Parts: sequence; structure tokens; C-alpha cells
Amino acid sequence: MLQRALPSRSRTPAEEALLAPMPDVGGPRQPLLIVDGLVKHFALEDGAVVRAVDGVGFRVAKGETLGVVGESGCGKSTMARLLMQLARQDAGTLVFDGLEVGSRGGMSVRDLQRSAQMVFQDSHASLNPRLTLEQTIAFGPRAAGAGRAVARELAHETLGLVGLAPLVFAGRYPHELSGGQRQRVNIARALAMSPRLLILDESVSALDKSIEAQILNLLQDLRERLALTYVFISHDLNVVRYVSDRVLVMYLGKVVEIGPVRDIYDAPRHPYTRALLASRPSMDPRRRREHAPLSGDPPSPIDPPSGCRFRTRCAIADAVCARIEPMLAQGPHAVACHAADPASGHPLAGEAAPFAAHAGVVS
Repeated sequence: MLQRALPSRSRTPAEEALLAPMPDVGGPRQPLLIVDGLVKHFALEDGAVVRAVDGVGFRVAKGETLGVVGESGCGKSTMARLLMQLARQDAGTLVFDGLEVGSRGGMSVRDLQRSAQMVFQDSHASLNPRLTLEQTIAFGPRAAGAGRAVARELAHETLGLVGLAPLVFAGRYPHELSGGQRQRVNIARALAMSPRLLILDESVSALDKSIEAQILNLLQDLRERLALTYVFISHDLNVVRYVSDRVLVMYLGKVVEIGPVRDIYDAPRHPYTRALLASRPSMDPRRRREHAPLSGDPPSPIDPPSGCRFRTRCAIADAVCARIEPMLAQGPHAVACHAADPASGHPLAGEAAPFAAHAGVVS
């Protein structure tokens, strides 16, 4: 944790307690985060409802990185804000290290937002242009009750931790930095609160590839040094494969597949996951695709299809897919697809590899 990595020089016992990470309650085998039945709908003026997140559930183990992928509009960013309680869910529960968030006797939202911090996509818009970097990073500890000198010391320490020399950068303003430097400041601001969980929402997508690699390596190093846990949201499948231990695939507000990164990338079980992975550009001219692996736009979250939400774009959809919504199976590599469930009645459910011979595209 940050408390251990950065020795204090001037903090009082009260400030040490204030800035210390929340204690590990359940031990290493207790999941850090349990999400169950998370729902968030947005009502429109005409009475319609946007089903942004519609029954999402998963677990995040301590010290792991869970990658989250899916097309734009599938609910990834809304889910991130629910995890941070920047928006409140309509239904479902969040359990942080065994404590239910917002329940009597559980964890308060204030404590959750100390233990979990978020790094956003737009590094420039995330920073106040009128504050120096020192003031930006010190703002959180000051709001939590730390003294001015301690907050300033912490700002300098976290700047050094993310590779920005405090004597050079502490007095600078956001417009004086490059995009990569600004994102390092956003990471430092999050670390100043001694979090246990970082939620990274497209945090490297606006950077060029060389800077992106530096930030990814920094995140990997910080995870090891500070015993952090990450939820890493990105549309870049190659980046997700590089940083993640497990991957969660979302489609139209639902989780359609979740499992270890190697299983998801080498043996995907859901047709949507296969299409996503096939959409990556190939550098081998002999293996380039002549046809898109998936066509058409996702259905509207205002009026999603009945049954399986992917069936209108799926090459192996059957009548059962329209009648019954597939449930996410239990196990290390879980999938919500009738073709992967022998008891579903889908004509391909008995095949060992139901997608291999059916790689067509629905227009």
C-alpha cells in the first residue's frame, strides 16, 4: 500500500490513521469486490427507458486486473460509475471486501470512495486548469482532513511515484504537460488517497502508442509495489490482453462471457466474443479478412431484443434464442449462450465446438 511505500516524515498519528489504506478485512481469499445484479436504467422525457446496465454480476479478486471490453454503448462506463457510486444503481448490490456498500453495518459510500479511485479517459478535462499539480493532488487528502503540510508532502511523494520529479512538476499547470504526463498526474491524484482498487476507464486510449506503453508499464509496476487491484476498461483488445488476468465481455448492458484472459482470447465461447477478437487487424497479409466478422449496429438499449440480446446479429441464432434469455453459467470460464448449454435445446448445443463451422455474418 501507499502507506508502506512512502515513509512519513511529518504526519501526526491522527493524520497517519486518516491517510492509511482501509484494512484488509477478509484476507487474501476474500474477493475485493462482489457485484451482484447491478441495474441502472435512465428514463427519457417521452417515458422510454434506456437499459444501460441490466443485471451485471461478477467478482474481482484481490491483486488481480479484470479487463472489461465491449462495443461503444454497451454499458462499460456506466458500470464504472456505479462501482464508484458516482451514480447510484436502481437495483443490485456492491460488496467491498465483505462489506455491503450503503447498507446498515456495511461500508459507507464515503469509505468506498476512499478505498476505490477512478482514472478517466480525458486526461485534460479531468484536471482543473487553475490548480497546480501539487494543489490538484493535495486536494483529496485535504478534503479528507489532512493538514496543508502533510497534503503537500503526499503530493510530492506521489508525483515521484509516477515518474514526475516534484521539484520540476509540482508548480506546473495542466496545460504545460503532455498527454502522458497529465495521465500520470491523474494516477498520482488517485494514489494520494491510498486506494485498494483503481477503476481505469479508457485511461490510455487517448495516448499515442509509445506513451501508452509507458503508462501501461507504470500501472503494472504500481500494482505490484502497492498491492493494488484494477478494473481496466478499454476498447483496445490487445491492451486488455497485456494487462489483464481475467476478461469480462459486455454486450448491450449484459455480461456475455467472463474468464481467464488466455481462455477468452484463445478459446472464446460466445459468438460476440469471437467476432470482437476477429475484428482485430492482422499484420499478416496471408491472414487478412475480406469480410467483416460482424456487421450492423447493436440494437437500441431502449428496446432490446427478446431472449438473447445478441441474436439479431448472431449467425447461429435459433428460435430458443428469441424465447429465452441465456443465463451466465457458473465456473471459471462462464458464458451466456444457448449454444454452449447442452440443456438449452439449441441445435448446436451438443457440438464440441459449436461456432467453428458457423462463422458467417448476419447483416
